[in-house]
Amino acid sequence: MTRFATACLPVLLLAAPAAAQDLPLPDAARAMIEAAIVGGDASAVEAVTAAARTAFPANAAEIDTLLADYRARTAELAARQAAARQAEIRQAGLFDNWSGEGQIGGFQSSGNSNEIGVSAALALQRQGIDWEHRLRLSADYRRSDGDTSREQLLARYEPRYTVSERMFAYGLAQYERDRLQGYSGRYSLSGGLGYRVIDSDAAELNVQAGPAYRVTRRFDGTSASRLAALAGVDFKWQVSPAIKLTQDANSTVETGGEALLVVDGSNTTLNATTGLEAAISDRLSARASWNIKYDSNPPASAVSTDTLTRFTLVYGF
Repeated sequence: MTRFATACLPVLLLAAPAAAQDLPLPDAARAMIEAAIVGGDASAVEAVTAAARTAFPANAAEIDTLLADYRARTAELAARQAAARQAEIRQAGLFDNWSGEGQIGGFQSSGNSNEIGVSAALALQRQGIDWEHRLRLSADYRRSDGDTSREQLLARYEPRYTVSERMFAYGLAQYERDRLQGYSGRYSLSGGLGYRVIDSDAAELNVQAGPAYRVTRRFDGTSASRLAALAGVDFKWQVSPAIKLTQDANSTVETGGEALLVVDGSNTTLNATTGLEAAISDRLSARASWNIKYDSNPPASAVSTDTLTRFTLVYGF
C-alpha cells in the first residue's frame, strides 16, 4: 500500500461508523479518492479505493463506479497515446526516429617514441513498428615512429523484421579492414532468423543464425570468396540502477556485448566485444570494453588472436 493510502486509512476508519445503508459516500472519502485519481498514480488509486471499500462497505458500489470510471479513462488515454505513437512512426521520414551513441578515445606520446592512437565508434538504431534498423561504424588506428601498427575499420548494417513477439528475421551487410590480420577488405552478406531469449527492461539477449557469403581481399593481392555459416549473439544487462563512482556523481552501470562467428571450410572468424559502462550524466558516460578477434587462417606474418582493450567516452542521443 502506498504512503498516500496508508495516511488516508485512519481517517476513513474513523468515519466508518457514520456510514449507513442509505447514505452516500462521505465527502471526505470521495475527496481522498479523487485526489489520488488526480495524482495519476495507479497504485495509489487502487490502494485508496480498497481502503475506502473496507471502511464503507455500504458504499462499495459507488466506490467501484469511481474506480471503473478511472480505469476506463486511463485505458482510453493509453490507447490514444499508442495510436498517436504508431501514426508518428508510420509517417516518419527516412532520417527520423534514429537514436544511438558515439564514442571516442585516444592517446599521444612523444620522447623516446612518437605514438598516436585513436578509437572511435558510432552506433545508430531506428525502431519502427515491424522493422528495426541497426548501423554501426568503428575505427581503431595507431601509428608509432612513422609506421602504422594498427588499422581496423568496421561498417555494419543490419535490418530486422519482427515475425512474432520473440522471433525476427535479419539481414546483414558488413565491411571490415584489418592490417594486423592481413586483409585490406572483407565483405560479408548474411540473412536468417533470430530469437529474443530475454526481453525485459533489465536485460536483453538475442541470438541469430543463417547462411553467409564472404569475400576476403588480402594485402598480398590474393582474394577468396566462400559460402559460410553465421551465428551471432548480442546482449545488454542493467547491473544496477545507480552506483557511487565519485563523491558527487550518481552513475548507472551497464554491461553489453556482442559476438559474431562466421564459419567456412577454409577460415573461421570470431569477433566478440564485451563492455562495462558508467554514466557520468544523462547523456555522457565512460566505457571500458574488451574485444577479441580470432582468425583461424591468418597470413604468415600474423597470429590468430588479436585483443584490444578500449577506454572511451560515450555520448548518447
